[in-house]
Amino acid sequence: SLGVQVCDLEPGTIPASDPSILEKLKLCPALTAAQQDALNALLLSGDTAYGDPSSWDLQTLQDLGPLVLALNQTTLSLVAEAAQEDFRRSIAAAYLSQGRSQREKSLMLLRALAAASAASQPRLQRSADRCQFKPINASNIEDILLLFPEDLDLCLSSNVLVENLEAVQVLPFTSEASWVLKKKVDEVREIPDEKLRHLGTLSRLYTEKEISQWHVTSSDTLSALLRNVEGVWNDSQVQQLLSKYLALGGSLTGPLLQEIGGKYLCNLQEEQIQQIPAAAIGTAGLLDISSCSQTKKDQLYRKAREAFASLASAPDCYYCQIHPYLGGAPAEDLKELANAGVAINMDLGTFLALNPEELQKLSVADVKHLLGKNLPELKEHEHEPLVVSWVQQQSQQELDCVLDIGLQGGRPQPTGTGGSAATSTATATTPASVTSTTTVPTTTALSSPSSPQPSTVSPRTPTPSTVSPTPPGSPPHTGGPTVPPVPTASPSAVTSAAPCSTHQAPSTDRATS
Repeated sequence: SLGVQVCDLEPGTIPASDPSILEKLKLCPALTAAQQDALNALLLSGDTAYGDPSSWDLQTLQDLGPLVLALNQTTLSLVAEAAQEDFRRSIAAAYLSQGRSQREKSLMLLRALAAASAASQPRLQRSADRCQFKPINASNIEDILLLFPEDLDLCLSSNVLVENLEAVQVLPFTSEASWVLKKKVDEVREIPDEKLRHLGTLSRLYTEKEISQWHVTSSDTLSALLRNVEGVWNDSQVQQLLSKYLALGGSLTGPLLQEIGGKYLCNLQEEQIQQIPAAAIGTAGLLDISSCSQTKKDQLYRKAREAFASLASAPDCYYCQIHPYLGGAPAEDLKELANAGVAINMDLGTFLALNPEELQKLSVADVKHLLGKNLPELKEHEHEPLVVSWVQQQSQQELDCVLDIGLQGGRPQPTGTGGSAATSTATATTPASVTSTTTVPTTTALSSPSSPQPSTVSPRTPTPSTVSPTPPGSPPHTGGPTVPPVPTASPSAVTSAAPCSTHQAPSTDRATS
């Protein structure tokens, strides 16, 4: 009835208790060294459900469960060698499906079994050049797990190792054994391509200089070496591996690009990216090329555009495929996508990753059509440098009328005397006079909805107020000709900037006089 409270018992209590206490001790996350000694004393008595250690078999060791990790060398040395070997093989078989913490426990157990096996066998005086155990071959390749590093070096030949790399790479050998295995592999003058793919975790121990000597010629070998399940590469190792593969005439296929990933793809040289077939981009899936330089983004976009050209008639499908590469798209392509007549609803992540120089060339309408239903999110990113710069290039009136999401910082509406009636602003109700250094170029009309006959100003109609030419010999008139005063118009007759609710005012850079 104590349950997990047995984990706090004094060590002396364990061997004095009923043997069923062993089942409760299995619940303990960890036992102290003294508790482990007491546990072994109880098991060595033979007075438990497990019997004497010399009678244990594979099933008994498996039934002990987590307690097997607490077994000391004295207890393990009594376990039959055949039972230990079967147990070791069962651990190796389950290793690949275990989590990280369980794998660490498995390695600890394998080391303990190896130590017990070595202690139980009479050791001859170590020879510097002779294996003291049965030499390892294809039939007992798993015995790598039982040998200490120094014995492994003597009992395993390089040729046997290279020929059995596929079987070796799935074994949970220790880091010390890994270096011994690498040393044995290096003794082979040249490892063929079909063997290199089975290096597994050993491949991560090689330097860039050593990798440059590999003969990697097939995409299958490169793909196998790049798999993350075998361990983490550093950037320089991957760069060297890819460079060697390409130098030997290899081609980067879609599946290979998936294995490489956007990060390592961006580490390639521009000349190497140029070698990638457009068809490979088409089957590579979604790659994150955000870390690429702008030049490399441009390169990859051109290849993607070629790869997905057949989808151009379906803009929504085309966008789904090409959007990871739009960071390299020129403004004209973005405008074409915006005006395709189908809402593509570009996400803000893609929008903010566009080439900054090309984004500045997009109009307010272009941006509205690109973002579609995601347009309101642009307001949330209004302080992004890219957005701030684009807003400053646009007319504030267009931002208000076309986007209508509250973006501020655009160019104000001009208010001077130049421009058309649609973009002029008037607030005075008194007669207005216009002066010019030359005659007025065109007839200007100010109309009132209530007046059927608009007042006109014509420079060609003589009026009493017109200044006559200066007689010969007289001092020149420096004030210039005076245009007749514009007749007074009512406030309603003055044309001002129309509100967004009435009509969409044209952009001032497109208004004509």
